[in-house]
Amino acid sequence: MPDATERCSVAVIGGGVIGSTVAWQLAENGYRVTLFSEPAVEHSTTWVAGGMIAPWSEAWPGEGALLDLSLASMRAWPRFAARLEENGHEVITARGSLAIAADDGDVADLHRVMAWLEQRGEPVAPLSRREARALEPGLAPSMRPVFQVNDEIAVDNRATLLALRDRAAAAGAILVERRINDLASLPQDQIVVAAGPWTSELLPELRVRPVKGEIMRLARRSFSAPPPRSIVRGWVRGRHVYLVPRPDGMVVGATQHEAGFDTTVTAGGIRDLLADAEAVFPGIADYAITDMSAGLRPVTPDNIPLIGRVDDRTLVAAGHGRNGMLLAPLTGSAILAELDGQPLAEAAAAHPRRFA
Repeated sequence: MPDATERCSVAVIGGGVIGSTVAWQLAENGYRVTLFSEPAVEHSTTWVAGGMIAPWSEAWPGEGALLDLSLASMRAWPRFAARLEENGHEVITARGSLAIAADDGDVADLHRVMAWLEQRGEPVAPLSRREARALEPGLAPSMRPVFQVNDEIAVDNRATLLALRDRAAAAGAILVERRINDLASLPQDQIVVAAGPWTSELLPELRVRPVKGEIMRLARRSFSAPPPRSIVRGWVRGRHVYLVPRPDGMVVGATQHEAGFDTTVTAGGIRDLLADAEAVFPGIADYAITDMSAGLRPVTPDNIPLIGRVDDRTLVAAGHGRNGMLLAPLTGSAILAELDGQPLAEAAAAHPRRFA
């Protein structure tokens, strides 16, 4: 491994939110960075995302290590967002989130999540029907609110990705639109693989698999009900649906299927999304569907990403699942720390060799 003071050349493979964040952080700290990205930005997994920065409402009992990792990154998000918005990009679209349920089983699951979070001392608050209606009048009266989190935010995933690429370029990173299939062919001193669900194609020893998620973007029409102001996470008969505000409407997602690298948008997936979203927010029926797409979440066996050094020349930043946007600041800092020879303690749970 080269001396950390040399500020060597680094190839970053993958132009999504993780790769772009890593490229920006490294370039800003003096490394000579080349960011290799797919030829079209819409091929990035980040392009198909809801943009929730929601460590608490997406938490699950037993996944304490993932939550700790997420909270460490959440603490960096205010400054991270402020820096992204310096160049005119507006990335934050909503503040606060509500967790609501459709039936007794969903309520029980959400109460289990809330009890676990409360036991940890996390900032979740029980939510009454009256409070929920005051916050979001468009919610279906039949939905049963469970808790709210005021500190969560939503960002425009596409604006965020474009802002990250702008920051990386301004810091001196070179963007090359080319798919990399052979790491050995690269001339750079160090390589960071941030190729999302395709990471295992470059590093077969790492266990990252794709999980398909379908998502819709909807636009409000002149006579439509206003979109929610908060992130709304609904549990509907065992399925999860989220409604994430945008200035002109909302993003609705997401299905979850083990389907390999298939990104076909299916009639069944869209049917389920629409049915669940309408159960949560009936006014959605008047919205216009402007986009339907499917992305691939990069998932590891324990749902914790792989962040760190694989060998003397290669590092990995992949396997972030549904939390890529949330974990971007921590991941960038962790890869920078690894290259500087001072591994970040907060990222220890994400060591890529933990399954060996």
